[in-house]
Amino acid sequence: MATAPIEPPQRLVSSVSGDPESPVRRWLDALPTLVQQRLDDWELTLERVHAPGGRSSLLALVRQADGTPAALKLPAPGRRAGHEAAALATWDGWGAVRLLRADAASGALLLERLRSGVSLRSLPEAKALLEAAGTVRRLWVEPPAEHPFETLAGRAEEDAEALGAAGGLTRAAGPLVAEAQELRRGLPAASEERFLLHGAFRQGKVLAGERAPWLAIGPSPVVGERAYDLAALVLDRFEDLVAGSGAAAAVRRRVAKLADSLEVDRDRLRDWTLYRAVDAGVREAAVGDRQRGELLLEFAAWL
Repeated sequence: MATAPIEPPQRLVSSVSGDPESPVRRWLDALPTLVQQRLDDWELTLERVHAPGGRSSLLALVRQADGTPAALKLPAPGRRAGHEAAALATWDGWGAVRLLRADAASGALLLERLRSGVSLRSLPEAKALLEAAGTVRRLWVEPPAEHPFETLAGRAEEDAEALGAAGGLTRAAGPLVAEAQELRRGLPAASEERFLLHGAFRQGKVLAGERAPWLAIGPSPVVGERAYDLAALVLDRFEDLVAGSGAAAAVRRRVAKLADSLEVDRDRLRDWTLYRAVDAGVREAAVGDRQRGELLLEFAAWL
């Protein structure tokens, strides 16, 4: 049983806004009850709610009936909410956090406990990229038959609306946005690779563990080619590259190094990186972070 009131972290509360009757707002209001139900049904003891936590899920550090530490995660409702459990079950601890239990009704996941305060971002850049590449390689497996995951073609189609809303950016961004739109249409169809991908891979999504040095968390799984996942690594900590001298050359070196180390085509990695950089830049600008959005577009221009 819980020994203290269950309060969602402020970061999560702040990120959930809009109609009080929306499914996400109703979920947020019901979170204390949902957490308590999982604690009771799975015989867990709450240690504490992890803070500051994420913007789309609650994570609580718990202990199982035998005293083994674990983590209880409740993701916000959404079309992809159940896909994380399916991906973690497919990997079964290979390169990723191990799924211990799942509840389809609430979307709750019971996960092995990792060191939530220690991610690859705590390492120097070169070491972090090396460890990240080794981790993501393990996740690239054949998806199971009758899998629930979307394809890259489907995900890219969803991004069309975001790219189409780029009117508030500078006129100079027009050619980049047009190129990204063209890549969105052509890239998914031009590859026959069909791997299960993490879908949201970055250094902050790889935590230190006991069973293995580094394990991935928080997938947004999708089926497609490996260059899509690897593009997120090219973009990781992009601010450091932008701030350094010879930034454009450094960006291109990173693409070449990651592509060669994981046997991914350089040109396709460049194209996926440009697409993801422009898409992210447009989204950042749309939510009010114009400076970050323009930095991402500048990054894309160097590719």
